[in-house]
Amino acid sequence: MKSRILFLSIFMLVFAVFSAFAQTAINISATQAVKTGFADAASFGFSPEATGIENTKALQKAVDQTGTIVVSQAGTYKMAGTVYVGSNTTLSFGNNVFLKKVNEKGTFTHVILNKGALTKTYDQNIVIDGLQIVVNGMDKQYTEVFGLRGQLAFFYVKDLKITRFRCMDLMKTQFCIHVCTFEDLIVDDVIIKGEKDGVHLGPGKRFRISNGVFQTFDDAVALNAHDYASSNPELGWIENGIVENCHDLTAENTTGYFCRILAGAWIDWKPGMEVQQSDAVVSEGRIYRVQAKPDGTIFKSNTKPTHETGKKELDGITWVMVQKDTIHTCGVRNVIFRNLFLEKPRIGLSIHFDNDKFSRSYYPGAQTPIQEQLTFDNVRVLHDKAMPFLNIGTPVDVVTITNSSIRNNKINVYTNKALTDYLKTNINIFGCVFNHNGHMTLISNGVDGKEIVLKTFGNIELNKGFSATLTPGNGKITVDSDLTGLKK
Repeated sequence: MKSRILFLSIFMLVFAVFSAFAQTAINISATQAVKTGFADAASFGFSPEATGIENTKALQKAVDQTGTIVVSQAGTYKMAGTVYVGSNTTLSFGNNVFLKKVNEKGTFTHVILNKGALTKTYDQNIVIDGLQIVVNGMDKQYTEVFGLRGQLAFFYVKDLKITRFRCMDLMKTQFCIHVCTFEDLIVDDVIIKGEKDGVHLGPGKRFRISNGVFQTFDDAVALNAHDYASSNPELGWIENGIVENCHDLTAENTTGYFCRILAGAWIDWKPGMEVQQSDAVVSEGRIYRVQAKPDGTIFKSNTKPTHETGKKELDGITWVMVQKDTIHTCGVRNVIFRNLFLEKPRIGLSIHFDNDKFSRSYYPGAQTPIQEQLTFDNVRVLHDKAMPFLNIGTPVDVVTITNSSIRNNKINVYTNKALTDYLKTNINIFGCVFNHNGHMTLISNGVDGKEIVLKTFGNIELNKGFSATLTPGNGKITVDSDLTGLKK
């Protein structure tokens, strides 16, 4: 009996020494990481065997050191909360590493969010490489920032690179990658499948979204300069970017577009104005938005919103202060879309306003937002359904379509009656292949008084029976064309 007690005592002593040694090794390794700027997250206790709470704390400790943090051990890592990443940080995940959301202390929105998002302070020089998110059914609209709903999210960020990203189980509420108020963004090599938007951008400048494979019920890519109040934390222009080398895979059910291109405009607050869910106003050098149920209710505003932060109810209207700014318009300009493969039978690209119970992008009487110089190069329509290749539902100055392969897919110009004048649009089509055998409506116009100037040259018709027609409606289409049915 005495020998047994002695053995147990020795064993417990050895175990305690070993545990202390192991913890010391972890602390030493973590200390070395601080000195070198390079560490494996395992040094901070990040492990496939750990709980979601433990992993969230461990990965947070790792990224707080900044520098380069590597997750090298393959496995599925439970995550029970958001990890906040700051400036000058690279987070690199090895092969077969998955971050899986789990509910150990309540639901949460973002797997990763930049620290500055909470204070509207710019973070910069951030790289997220090799991240694979498993949503695991956890789909929460927003938590920390009103309107920010990405599984991977960044708000107020400069010089951000997201590469080798994967997510295969996106749900119906959250976007996958959501970036708003940014400069210098690269999203490269992504595969995203599921129910909601793949890559969703708010205002920003200088960006490239490339090498993407999407199979999303909603938009594959959303360039939403305007948006529902609950779908972007700020409003503004999205400009000077490229969307390239992307595939829109087919699926049984679908809505949205391969790319949604949203514009909007609003006015200064005035007494007695009528507002609805998501409407925006400028007041005291700030932009406020209405947060209400999306049931079409119209409210009369008699009390001016002036609060500097957060929400405040006035006249039964909940006003959210969203940004310090005095801009009155937003949209997309100077963006090139190229090398796109559209397998899904839906409208490929849509330039429009929202105008429904969730949001009306254009407030009556506001300044007219003009989207500018959008180019679509080498876009391949791979389905046979007679759906518009391009919807145009806002003022846009120039649309250029080059080197593309088009079937029975027209350009549809339409109105949701937000404006009385949708201004002139120039449409250039050259170097394209027209595959349809028979009469094809190239442009259908449903906007009264709309002027369209169409120029086409250097195109190829694959079938002798091909003939292009135009439907000017109550507008005017001026034509200079090389296409059968349009050329003089």
